[in-house]
Amino acid sequence: MNRRRGFLVGAVTLALVVGSSATVPTASAKETHRHHPSHSRPGAYTLNGDPADAAGSKFEGIGLDKRRGKFYVSETTGGEIHRGHVNRTQTRVWLPGDGKDGRFTARGITVDRAGRVYIAGGPNNIEHPGMPNLWVYDRHGSKLASFVLGDPDAYLNDVAIGPDGAAYFTDSNDPQIFRVARVNGRWQAARWKDASNTVTRQPGFNLGGIVVSPDRRALVVAQGNAGKLWRFDLSSKRVTLIRTGSTDLTGADGLVRQGRQLIVVRNFPRVLTTLKFDRRARSARLVREVATDPNRVFTTAKLARGRLLLVDSHFDEPVGRPPYQVVALPLRQLN
Repeated sequence: MNRRRGFLVGAVTLALVVGSSATVPTASAKETHRHHPSHSRPGAYTLNGDPADAAGSKFEGIGLDKRRGKFYVSETTGGEIHRGHVNRTQTRVWLPGDGKDGRFTARGITVDRAGRVYIAGGPNNIEHPGMPNLWVYDRHGSKLASFVLGDPDAYLNDVAIGPDGAAYFTDSNDPQIFRVARVNGRWQAARWKDASNTVTRQPGFNLGGIVVSPDRRALVVAQGNAGKLWRFDLSSKRVTLIRTGSTDLTGADGLVRQGRQLIVVRNFPRVLTTLKFDRRARSARLVREVATDPNRVFTTAKLARGRLLLVDSHFDEPVGRPPYQVVALPLRQLN
């Protein structure tokens, strides 16, 4: 497949809630690979993949260490974890895959205030019974914990750090959330909430992207196959549907929250949808929709110093071929 790999092809179109439209100029492919002076930042970051492998390389999750300016990207084809810095174009393989620590694939990834890295294994345990569903590493790459959850159908997709410092993992098969925390010096993992009485399991990927609500009293979780957002109350564990009106959220994957605004990365629809929550995140209204590069499938994103870092997954390719990239989108282009 011939893939033009500029930042966004030509221009992006803003489909605003009021029905107007505009175009935003974007960086060309040449500009994303250009040497950047020290006072600027790259328009795209290069990931080291396996182009010679029969499956190529594909990517999904991204975690950000805000204090240190480092980001981590998961590779689904092999389970490698790549690390980069927001000021440098080239990344490197930080953790090997292909069975290292029992990891053959990886999905969502996040970082806590201490720089610890949490990795969701997706179908790792399903495809390799007995292998872990998730891992925790310190910022130097030493493994702190890994867990086999004992649920043969668990498909851990994404992860977020809660106000209590624990990591909350979504399950894309059964509608449930797992919690991982260090308690009295020991790492523990357990099912935190089974929402099957409220959230109907449907074909495809169910619970995915996850963030903390603006008031920090709940988790906001996307159900991409149904085009819905769910609110998981952190105190009562009550699960309720977030009212979003007629907004199309099918294909919702990664979530990024900034204040009361939520950016929904819709993968195969190739749209970034911005919503604004009410005070308690019980409802949200559409602010704008931005069409992304039709030759890329973005899955997840993190907000880093005024820019959205988007993972180009290569999920639309039978074999993922280079260039492998994380693309940077200035937030002003979404306003």
